[in-house]
This record gives sequence, C-alpha cells and structure tokens, in this order.
Amino acid sequence: MPTSTVEDYLKRIYLEQDRTSGDVVSPGSIARALGVAPGTVTAMMKTLTESGLVTYEPYAGVRLTPAGHKLAAHVLRRHRLVELFLVRVMGMDWSEVHREAEVLEHVISDRLLARMDELLDKPSVDPHGDPIPTEAGQIPELPCESLRTCPTGERLRVARVTDQRSEFLQLLERHRLKPGLSLQVLDRDELTETVQIEPEEGQPLQLGFRAADRVLVEPV
Repeated sequence: MPTSTVEDYLKRIYLEQDRTSGDVVSPGSIARALGVAPGTVTAMMKTLTESGLVTYEPYAGVRLTPAGHKLAAHVLRRHRLVELFLVRVMGMDWSEVHREAEVLEHVISDRLLARMDELLDKPSVDPHGDPIPTEAGQIPELPCESLRTCPTGERLRVARVTDQRSEFLQLLERHRLKPGLSLQVLDRDELTETVQIEPEEGQPLQLGFRAADRVLVEPV
C-alpha cells in the first residue's frame, strides 16, 4: 500500500500537470507546492521511479506513468468526494473542507468511499467545481474559460474555482461567485489588469487578473 507521502506527491504531480496543461513537471514546482526542500523532492522522485509510478529525468522533470496516474486519480477521487460529503451531509462550509479532506483522503476505505458516492448520487464535481475522477480513474474534461479570457457582455455561470485557500473562497462567497451562480463580465482593462464583474445576485465588483484566472465559467 502506498504511504500518505507517496500519495501526496503523486497527487501534486497530477495537479501541476493539470494546472499547466503540460507533460513534465519540474521538481522545483513540486517543492514549492509541498513546502519541502528540492533535495527531498529529488530523493522521492528516485523512489517513485523505482516503484514504477513516475519517470524522472534529472534537470528536466517528472511525469506520471499509467500506474502513477491511476493512483493519483484515485487519491483525487477520495479527496473530492470527501469534500462534497463534508459540505452536503456534514454541513461544513466549502472554504474549510479542503484541509479536512487532505487528512481523510489517506485513511478512508474503498467501501466507505463507495457508500458516500451512492449517498451523494454519484456526483461529477466537488463543492469547488473540480471534476471527480471515476472509479476507473478517468477524469472528465470540463470546457471552461476563466474570467480573464471569457466573453464580455454575456450571461455566464461560475463552473469551477481553482484556488482552494479559505480566504479566497470566502471572498467569492461574499460576492456571490460560488459555482452554480451566474454573472456577467462588464469590462476588462488590460492596462490596469482588472475585470469588472456583475453577479446576478450581488453588487458589481472588480477582480485583478490573477484572481480572475482562478474563477472558471461556462455559458448559461
């Protein structure tokens, strides 16, 4: 059985690949994301390579093997189902479940996970709009654009929030920008790097490009 540390590394490699839409992930980005020393990452990459979970090229980067990808997807499935369970069933706020799921994803049994999946009616996304991998490890593609690149003047729906920090999620909730709620992008200013947004059920607001990149939307 893989340790929680191995699962954390595989999940982070997968998330970095998804975030950058790339194939190879640099050890430096893994170190920054996990808050560990680069040398620690290098040692773990050698261990994961010997286990057949990644292929590692020194000074280039690392990529998941099919076995590593399947295990990473299973960890993500547990994490995201747990998050949704904590929100829908336990009544926790969407801004506080990420940290709890980081712990529970390593200890929950497959039997309990299957029961939670049934209880939640086999959901496809978690409270933040992130896709939940299937039991087979497949992760559906969700075609979305960010608030930085989406059309202006059209009615859109918040589909996914890629920043899981509590402060950021609480900010979006205050401005009625949670997944499922609609909005309209009024204007985008490249000079000041800001986006003017009008939520359907809230007051108009302005987001910087960095924040706008983390909110994905889809047509209504």
